[in-house]
Amino acid sequence: MTTTPILPLSLEDFLKKPDIDESPAWEYINGEVIQKPMPQGQHSKLQYKLCETINQVAETSNIAYALPELRCNFGNRSIVPDISIFYWDRIPVTTEGEIANLFNSFPDWTIEILSPNQKSTKVIDNILYCLEHGSQLGWLIDSDEKSIFVFQPQETPKIYKVDLSNDEAQRKTLPSLDKIQLNLTANKIFSWLQMKTK
Repeated sequence: MTTTPILPLSLEDFLKKPDIDESPAWEYINGEVIQKPMPQGQHSKLQYKLCETINQVAETSNIAYALPELRCNFGNRSIVPDISIFYWDRIPVTTEGEIANLFNSFPDWTIEILSPNQKSTKVIDNILYCLEHGSQLGWLIDSDEKSIFVFQPQETPKIYKVDLSNDEAQRKTLPSLDKIQLNLTANKIFSWLQMKTK
């Protein structure tokens, strides 16, 4: 009796699968198909507020646009960052001038928000992969630790933490893409998790 070895799924075959964009989405990493964890409350609030804040600054001047849960196919991966920010002139458009559905490129800035019990290793690996293929900036947001790791090409990662006792730390703004002046601090970002009542 002969057996046929099971060949690893190719990226092309993965992209033909009908269920890859079910919620939560599936990613293709190093020949492995991995499902992202389902976003929960804090994750969703930060994701929404970041997209809103970035787009208020970047969209009005046609600088860039932030998109949540966008599938990006490049290199030999198909990933779905929590937020992908593309410079305006890199956003694919249809012949009618509308935003295209397929993004076969790396985001200029990728943001990942850790979900509870999600290991950071594969998330960091995706951020580094983006940087290796042309991304200029990556954020990894950890709500449990109230910290944000910042990754940039050829630079040592930096960490920004909530610190209510240190005025300088409270004023320390996170880097963003060129021409996008956000002036965001870790304190400001994590303050969005508060549900204020009138």
